[in-house]
This record gives sequence, structure tokens and C-alpha cells, in this order.
Amino acid sequence: MSLRTFLVEDSPLVRDGLAELLHELTPVQIVGTAADESAALLQLRHIDGALDLLIVDLFLASGSGLGVLRSALHGASTARCVILTNYSSSEMRKRCCAMGADDVFDKSSELDDLVAYCIRLHGGLNLDSARLLN
Repeated sequence: MSLRTFLVEDSPLVRDGLAELLHELTPVQIVGTAADESAALLQLRHIDGALDLLIVDLFLASGSGLGVLRSALHGASTARCVILTNYSSSEMRKRCCAMGADDVFDKSSELDDLVAYCIRLHGGLNLDSARLLN
């Protein structure tokens, strides 16, 4: 079972590179992508029940990652949500976590931590699935 992941990132180069990195190093399956807040929210409404992880950049082509985070967490989604940004100051980390983000990762220095997070999350989902079968 793959970790069904939706990626919100406005830079095509970063989005494609991140999708490739996660595909190669983690049990992630990218089930959708968006470059701005409105496109993300529209697509998330259609795949909500089939999502394990939402990875969101803060600064998007239009709208913001905080808007995506707010809407995703106030819906019925059970997906985990992490922020991946170049603006990971301690204040921004606190703000994102206070809004309900599970974690915040810096794009330039914490990609290894994001990979490790995805692997741990996948392991936890598999354990939960095994418990349901017993």
C-alpha cells in the first residue's frame, strides 16, 4: 500500500523534482498536484477520502499554503498535512503547527527529514491496517 500524497507547489521544477525524489526514496504515490490555493482546494474535494498526506508550500502562484492548510484541516480529511517551504523561521513553524500542520520542513535543508517522515508515516499506516485485519 502506497502513501497517497497530494502536492501543492507552484514551481513546476520543484514540484516535479520533489515528486521524483519521493517516488524513488519513499512509498509515496502522488495522486494529485496543484500550483495554487483554489486549484488545490477544488481537487482535494474530489480525492479527500483517498488521501494519506498533503504536502503544501506556503507561497503559491495565487492564494497561500496557509489557506490550503486551513481548509484541509477544517474539512473531514484524515490526511496528515506538512508544510514544505523556504520560509521556515521559528515563528512560521509555530504558526503552521498552531494551525494544525503535523510538521514543517525547509526545502533547502530538510528534504531528508521529509523523506524520513514519509517512511515513518507509511509504516504507521501499515500497522493500523494490520490491526484492522486482526
